[in-house]
Amino acid sequence: MDYLRTLGSAAVSSLVQKSGLTLPFSLGSKVTSFENRTIWSLYDGTKREDGSSVSVFEFEANTPAKKNLLPLAKNAVRKLRTVRHPDVLKFMEVVETDTTIHIMTEHVRPLGPAINEWQTKGALEREAWLVWGLHRISVSLAFLNESAASTHGNVRVDSIFISSSGEWKLGGFDVLSNPKDDAAVLYNLGSMLPDASTYSSPEVKKGGFSALKELPPAAADAYGLGLLIHFAFNANQGLPTTAQSPHPPPTAASRGSIPTMIFPAYKKLLNPNPKARLSPAHFLELGMSQTAGEGSGFFASNRLVKVCAGLDGFNVASEGEKASLLKTLKESASSFPTEFTSYRVLPALISALDFGGASAATILPLVLQFGKNMPPEDYPNVILTHLVKLYTSPDRGTRMALLDHLPEYADKLDKKTVVDKIWPNLQTGFTDTVALIREATVKSIILLSDKFNERIMNNDLLRHLARMQADPEASIRTNTCILIGRLGPSLGYNTKRKVLVPAFARALKDPFVHARVAGLMAFMATIECFDVEEMATKVIPNIAFTMIDKEKLVRDQAFKAMELFMKKVEEHAATMPETAAPETELIPGGMLPLNASSNTLVNNAAGAAGALAGWAISSIGKKLAAGDLQTTMASAAGAAIDRPTSAPVPMGVNGALSGSLLAAAVPPPLTPTFSSPSGVPTRSLTTASSATSRSKGMQLGATKVPSNISSIPDWAEEAAAEVETQGASPWGNDDLMDVNADEDDWSAFETAPVPSVQDSGLGFGTIGSISIADPWTAPAPVKAHSSSEWGSPQATLAPKPSRTSSSRVGVSSPLASPRPSSIARSPTPSDGGKGEAASAAPAHSTAGMSKEDKAAEMARRKEERRLRIAALKEQKKHAGESKV
Repeated sequence: MDYLRTLGSAAVSSLVQKSGLTLPFSLGSKVTSFENRTIWSLYDGTKREDGSSVSVFEFEANTPAKKNLLPLAKNAVRKLRTVRHPDVLKFMEVVETDTTIHIMTEHVRPLGPAINEWQTKGALEREAWLVWGLHRISVSLAFLNESAASTHGNVRVDSIFISSSGEWKLGGFDVLSNPKDDAAVLYNLGSMLPDASTYSSPEVKKGGFSALKELPPAAADAYGLGLLIHFAFNANQGLPTTAQSPHPPPTAASRGSIPTMIFPAYKKLLNPNPKARLSPAHFLELGMSQTAGEGSGFFASNRLVKVCAGLDGFNVASEGEKASLLKTLKESASSFPTEFTSYRVLPALISALDFGGASAATILPLVLQFGKNMPPEDYPNVILTHLVKLYTSPDRGTRMALLDHLPEYADKLDKKTVVDKIWPNLQTGFTDTVALIREATVKSIILLSDKFNERIMNNDLLRHLARMQADPEASIRTNTCILIGRLGPSLGYNTKRKVLVPAFARALKDPFVHARVAGLMAFMATIECFDVEEMATKVIPNIAFTMIDKEKLVRDQAFKAMELFMKKVEEHAATMPETAAPETELIPGGMLPLNASSNTLVNNAAGAAGALAGWAISSIGKKLAAGDLQTTMASAAGAAIDRPTSAPVPMGVNGALSGSLLAAAVPPPLTPTFSSPSGVPTRSLTTASSATSRSKGMQLGATKVPSNISSIPDWAEEAAAEVETQGASPWGNDDLMDVNADEDDWSAFETAPVPSVQDSGLGFGTIGSISIADPWTAPAPVKAHSSSEWGSPQATLAPKPSRTSSSRVGVSSPLASPRPSSIARSPTPSDGGKGEAASAAPAHSTAGMSKEDKAAEMARRKEERRLRIAALKEQKKHAGESKV
C-alpha cells in the first residue's frame, strides 16, 4: 500500500511538473483516515524551501462527478487565502491547474483519529482537552459569523484539524459564504457536500440551503457546533435523537459523556427554531462568564483555556498574574498534552525568557521540564539557543537557575557552543561578590569539563581555581579541592606535575576540617596521576603531618591515604635491585660492600646508632692495606705529581671520610689528590702531557682525563640548573598561585615548566684562597641560566670552595651530595695575609636581595676571584724563578 501511495504521489508530482509548474513542496504519504470523507485528499509533505513539515490538500477533477465539485474546491482556496485567524487552518501556498488543486498548509492531522486516541486517557484529562478544543472552535466560528458576517456551513469533525501544538484548527471552507456575496456557493451547491443531509439543520432539511440566506449567518453553524459537541464526547454513538424529525429536545439520558456544565448550552445550540437557537458567539460568552449562573463558566474554569489566555498576554501581565500562571503550569504540567507543552507552552515561555526580568529564574525550570519531550533533533534550535543567550544576562537569579539546572541540558551542548559562548560568560561567576554564585560556578565545571579545550582546561580554568582555593567561604575551598581532584586525570602531563601536589597540599593546611579531608581524598583519587618518585618525594611528605591532625576524621583519612601510597611505593621498591653498583666494583670513596650483619633491618634507635658507627669503622679499617698504613701519603714531590706541595696531611678519620665523600661526589673530569706537605685536598685537571704521571701514594678516584675538558663547565651548568629546578617550587611556597601577582598567569601550564635560578641552591661556602699548580688553568666559570633572577644573562659563577675545618661545620649545601664547588681549600703561605682575610670574609647570601643587589654582589665576587687568580699566577712565577 505504501508503495502504491508513493507511486501515486510521484504520478501527481510528475503531472504537475509536466504542466510547467514548480511545486513548492514534495508530497509524502497519504493520510488514509481522511480519505473519502471530504472532497479532498490529505498528504503529509515537506516544504522545499526549508524542509519543514507541511500538509497538502489535494483535489483532482479526474471524473465527471469530481468536476462538478471544482467550484467548491476553488471556493475553499479563495476563502482560506483571505481568512486569517489564529484558530483557522494556516494557508501557505497553492498550486492550481485545470484539473488539480494543491493547497499547502501548516502541518496538521484530522480530529477524528485524535479523538479516538484520547479515549484511552483519563476521563478528566480527556474532558479538559475536549473542552479546550471546543473553545478554540467557538472562537473561530464567532469570528466568522460576527466579524466576517459569513456562514461556514460545514461544521463537522472532518472540518477540524489538530496542529503540531495540539490546538484545534477550523478548516473545511468549501461552502463558506457571505449572504451578500453574489458568488456564494453555500446556497446553491451546499447539498453537494458529502453527507450534507446528515449534518444539516432542521430548516435546511425542510427548505434547502437557500433558506439560510434569509437567516442569521450563525444559525446553521450553531446547529453544527451542537452536533460537534455530541460527536466529540460520544464518538462511538450516532446522531442524537434531536437531529431527527420531529426534533425533540435532548434528555438527560441522551447526554452521554457531555459534561453537565455544558449540557444546558448544548441543548440551546440544537434548538429546532433557528431564531431561538444559541449562536456560537453567545455560547462562547456563556462559557467564559463566571457570573451567568448555572451552565456557565465551563471555558473559564478549564486550565488549558486559562493557560493559553495567560501565555498570550504574558508579556503585558502584572507580576502577580505571571506568578499565578507559572504556578498553574508547574502544578499541571504532567496533565498537559505533550504536543501542547512542546509547541504551544514552550515557545511562549521561551519568548518570555528573551525579555528577561525577575520571572526568568522561575520560567527557566519550566522550559527545561517541558523541553524533555522535545524531539532530539529539535532540542538545539528550540531550547539550547535561548538558554545560551541567557548566560549573557547579568541577573543573578537567571544565572543561578541556569547553573542549578545545568545537569538537565549539559549533555546536549556541543564543544563549540561551550567554548565560544558559555565559558566567556560562565567564568565571570568565579569573581562574583555573591558566594552562592561562586560556589554554583565551581560545581558546574565538572559537567562541562569534557567540552573544554586545552587552553581552558590547563590554563584559564586553573587560574580561577587557584583563587577559589583562597576563597573566604570554606565550602567553596572544599568544593574547589574536590573539583581539582576530579579534573586531575584529564589535565595535561606537565599540568598534573605542577598543580596537583601543591593544590592538595594547600587543602591539607586549610583550617576547615572537611577541606583537609577533601585534600586527602583528592590525593587518593588521583593516585594514578603520580609516578612512584613523586609519591615518595612529594605526596607522602605532604600527607605525613596530617596523621597527627587535631581532628580524628582527618587523622583516620590520613592513615588510609598513607597506607594506599606506601603500598604503591613498597610494590615498586620490591622490583628494584638491591644496589645500583656492580658487585665487582668498590663502593665510591673506597668503601667495600657491607658485611652480612649490616644488611639486616634496624628496629630501634640504639640499633640504628650502632649500625651507623659499625659502617664507618669497618669502611676505614678496610680501606688501606697494612703496608700502606706505615707509609706517607705521597713518596715524593715534583714533576711526578702535578699538584701544589702546600697541602696539609689528612687528619685521621675525618680526612678519610672527607676523601671518600669527595671521590663519590666529583665527576670523572675532576681528580682530587692528596699532597704530602700540606695535606689539603685539591683538584688537578690532568692533561695529555701529564698522562704518564703517577702518584706513589693513595689517589682517590684518580683517572685518566681526556685532553678535551670542555665538559666541565657544561656539567657544572647542568648541576646548577638541576639544583635550581629542585629548589624552586613551581607554585611558590606550596601555593597554587599568588592571587595578587599579575605575572603569575599560569601560562606555563601548556608547556613544560622553565626552571628559574635561585640563589639558595648554589651551595656557596666560605671563600678561601685557591692554590693552583703550574699545569693548571683556572676552572671554567659556571654559566648562570638566562632566566636568572639577578637580571644578568651573561653573568658567570665560578665554583666557590668552602672549608672542611670544624669551625665551618655549620655551613651546609642544599644538595644531596657535595658539589665540586664545595671542595675545601686552605690558604697557601705565599698568600700572606690576603688569603686569611679573604677566608675570614663570610660569603654573603643573596636570599632576599633585590635584583640590583644581587648583581652587585656577583660583580664583587667576580672581581675578588680575578684578584686571587692574579695572586696565584704571581706566586707561580716566583716559585719558578726560585727553582732556577
